[in-house]
Amino acid sequence: MKRIITLLALVFSLHIIAQNETEKNKFKFSGSIDAYFRTNINATNETYYFDDYQYRAAPGTSFANLGGFALGMANIIASYEGEKVGFVADLVYGPRGTDAIFASPMYSATGNIVNQLYAYWNVSESVKLTFGNFNTFLGYEVISPTGNFNYSTSYLFSYGPFSHTGLKADFSLSEDFSLMLAVMNPTDATEFNPTDNYAFGAQLGYAGQYLNFLTDDGAYEIDFTGGFDITENFFLGINAALYDARDDADSGFAGVALYPKLTTSDTFAIGLRGEYFAQTGNFDAIGTDTESNVFAATLSANIKIKDLTIIPELRLDSSSDESVYFFNKDFETQKSLSSFVLAAVYSFN
Repeated sequence: MKRIITLLALVFSLHIIAQNETEKNKFKFSGSIDAYFRTNINATNETYYFDDYQYRAAPGTSFANLGGFALGMANIIASYEGEKVGFVADLVYGPRGTDAIFASPMYSATGNIVNQLYAYWNVSESVKLTFGNFNTFLGYEVISPTGNFNYSTSYLFSYGPFSHTGLKADFSLSEDFSLMLAVMNPTDATEFNPTDNYAFGAQLGYAGQYLNFLTDDGAYEIDFTGGFDITENFFLGINAALYDARDDADSGFAGVALYPKLTTSDTFAIGLRGEYFAQTGNFDAIGTDTESNVFAATLSANIKIKDLTIIPELRLDSSSDESVYFFNKDFETQKSLSSFVLAAVYSFN
């Protein structure tokens, strides 16, 4: 009898230990760090000061636009993934993180380190509710460099929304079809709602292709994001968007970006981002102060050494008009800018 009791106690103890280990495995810490070197080829690398403003010759896009050896960010993510409920706390530190959360702090002194902070509930196998601050559902590129092939970012990504705070519902309609509906604070107002106006978003997905819509205080953006495997080693990504501010100046933008990528091995891939971006009205992403367009070609390689990715990158931006972002070595505006970036991105989980 004692042996039976001892055996039952041992089995029960092993069950408790296994259960605790399972609970522990649901908690996860992950993230990344990145740094880079950037230099212009046909322009000065010095900072130009005019009317109390600082100007650097760099594309008018987000991130990776500082000169010389520069910091990206440290990204620390704590998450819990349960069968029914879970959360994500995504924190960022450094210039890239600061630029991504540019509207904060609005209230909290530490609001500018919170990239994402949300909880979710799997209501059923086909319905998921997410409540809190989450990165945008529009666009091909993301804030974290681990989610992008190119290190620098596109105009379409840079002038779309970065993050939202609100409630979204994801519906799995079938094996291929999905639907997302959201009600949110004004775009990038992530800590609280300062206006009492709300934005509304929707996403319709089919087999990895997504049609996105966002409306915010009359302004709206329509976005398509997708891609296709042309061959086993060759992928073509696609992003197209139209934004209308619905103001008196008819401000807005439209553009398309293609992302062909060739993977030659587990440790090497090469890809191109070719983007056409046009601005209208008072919208000035290109730095021309008039209705203009820009074509940007970015050639990048990804060289993987275990969890470290080295990204050498050549980029050429060519605009229809002279830009204050594209000034030459004599500090004169010009229509094009060529630059080189070498980045190192380390990810962990």
